[in-house]
Order: sequence, then C-alpha cells, then structure tokens
Amino acid sequence: MYTQKKFLILLGTILVIASCAPKVSSVITKNYGPLDYTEDVLVFGLETFVPDGAEDMGTIKVGDSGFTTDCDWNIVLEKAKTEARKVGGNAIKITEHRTPDFMSSCHRITATVLRISNASEIAASIKKDDDLVADWDYALLHIYRFGGQGALVGYDVYLGSEVICRARNRWKETIQIRSFGLNTVWASTESKTEIPVNFEQGREYYIRCGISMGIAVGRPTLQLVDNNTGKSEFASISTR
Repeated sequence: MYTQKKFLILLGTILVIASCAPKVSSVITKNYGPLDYTEDVLVFGLETFVPDGAEDMGTIKVGDSGFTTDCDWNIVLEKAKTEARKVGGNAIKITEHRTPDFMSSCHRITATVLRISNASEIAASIKKDDDLVADWDYALLHIYRFGGQGALVGYDVYLGSEVICRARNRWKETIQIRSFGLNTVWASTESKTEIPVNFEQGREYYIRCGISMGIAVGRPTLQLVDNNTGKSEFASISTR
C-alpha cells in the first residue's frame, strides 16, 4: 500500500512537470540520426536568410499545451534545437514567432529543420562578428521588446538624460551610441528601472525591454543580454 502510494505521488509529479513543459510537434521528412549533444544548432531568425545549399529536413512547432508555464523564449528555442539535434539537423530557420498575448503567456514558434554542410564555417563567421569593429566610430545598441503583458503601455528609454527610443509592444530598433564608457540606461512608468552599460567603440550590445506587474500601468524592465542570445531574439521579432 505504501509503495503504491509512493508510485502515485511520483506519477502525479511527473505529470505536473510534463504539463508545465512546452508542447512539441514535428513533421520530419529526413533523418540522419542524432547529433552529439555537444554540437550546437545554428538559429536563423525570421528576417535572416538561410545559406544556399541548406537541406530542408522537416518542420518543428513548439508552443503551449494549455497548462504550460516554462515557455519563455530561451526555453522554447532550446526545445526546438533539441528536436532538430535528434534527427541530425544542425540548424533551424524560424518561420513563425508568436509572442505572449491574451491567448497564451508562452512564446510559440514554428521552425524548419536544416542540415548545412558548412555549419562550422558559418558559426565561426557569426562568432567573428562579435569582435571589435575597428573602423566604427560608434557602438551599436540593439534594443527590443517582445509582446506580452502591458501591450498597450509604451515608455521612453533614456541614455543618461537623453531619450534614445520608445519601447513599444513587439518592437525593435538599432541605435548608434557615441557616449563611450560607463553609462546608465533607464526607463520609468510608475517606477524607475536602470542598468549600467559600459559602451565601447566598435562593439554591439543587446537590451531586452519588457513590462512587469505594477499597481496601475506596469513597471518597465531592462536586461542586458549576451550577444548570442540577443542576436537570435532580435532576429525573431517581426515588426511587419
């Protein structure tokens, strides 16, 4: 009896965990066998071109099961990459990205699974893009905001005392920055949030904006993210 009770508790726990995870479905037309878990999977965003010669292996959808809670952008993207890796795909091309809205709190994506012969060369060139660009006399700030709660709330983003953009729902913008050194990027609605950013000439930076729960209109959020994450998130947002 005690063993059966433990089994039922364990089963219930597994079901709860499974229901929290994003729903994954796929239609795979080619399978080369799984890649090693250490091999990376390249991500091409909505507005990023796929290299010539890329082989289409099928389609993956990652979304909301109806009870999903662990479904932020990074988790959903990793799910898609894991599914691609299982069939030997070393890249995915995002073809649809639905951000959180009143229907779902999840990011939901559709992606094509790809196999690219020169994936390592492409990955190396992407990494090289992160290096210092000597002939720029500015830094580039890529700033963006997914959809989600507070969709009707926009707010100005400041660099020091200067307004550099207005963060809106499902929006992105690239700005040239010439205020080098340690700066404060901040925003305010019913409360103020700020982050320090040390801008260096010739480098790129990514800031993810958002809205968190507040008393009346919500509170702005700003997060400096690493370039790899920022690039994939920035490219996944369609402003059309």
